[in-house]
Amino acid sequence: MGAGHAHNLYRHGHSPVHRLPPHTKLAAVFAFVVVVVSTPREAMWAFGLYAMLLGAVAYAARVPAGFLLKRLLIEIPFVAFAVLMPFVAQGERVDVLGLSLSVNGLWGAWNVLAKGTLGVAASVLLAATTELRELLLGLQRLKLPPLLVQIASFMIRYGDVITDEMRRMKIARESRGFEASGIRHWGVLAKSAGALFIRSYERGERVHLAMLSRGYAGSMPVIDEVTASRAQWSYALALPSAALVICLLGWTL
Repeated sequence: MGAGHAHNLYRHGHSPVHRLPPHTKLAAVFAFVVVVVSTPREAMWAFGLYAMLLGAVAYAARVPAGFLLKRLLIEIPFVAFAVLMPFVAQGERVDVLGLSLSVNGLWGAWNVLAKGTLGVAASVLLAATTELRELLLGLQRLKLPPLLVQIASFMIRYGDVITDEMRRMKIARESRGFEASGIRHWGVLAKSAGALFIRSYERGERVHLAMLSRGYAGSMPVIDEVTASRAQWSYALALPSAALVICLLGWTL
């Protein structure tokens, strides 16, 4: 379980959030997302309080707002989908700025945007304060099926290898004067993608044979065993616990 390199979402730091065991943060984020999704969409004030909770976590983790907002751009496709909902949904309609919009569609768009944004923000904070190797150890500690943990580990290990292979192929094309500038070059790019797939498959076979020759029998050795104290669990679960109180108020008020 030694995927030791840092990823682009990780922000090195020594905050209390960084020092928490990874499985406590994974459990806290999962519980927080479940609570957010369970909140009625009509309780708009609750989502504002959820955002404030995440802001407090970001402050404690010393994660700048710009760092967080920049990585929230990953949800743009979901935003585009939400924007279309008021136009295509059925039911009662209302005029807004001269446009006929569905009331159910407006609520649905708000529901997707609010809950999706909070979920993505919580995930970004998790990634910003936890290295990939620690995430894998946390998943293993939470008793995720070992096969899934191994697949994730291999993806992390060899994602950079495939990216580097793509870079070398790009340099080779450019050294021969190739520059993709239109649809007529799509054939070359398609052939490059096919060659990349074959190279990746062949490298995967070589890696598997190398692992077998070193005694691999279907499971990876556990290098580190992560543990958490009761105080660390309490600190990590403070976020979903506060969110649960807000959710209950949202259903009762």
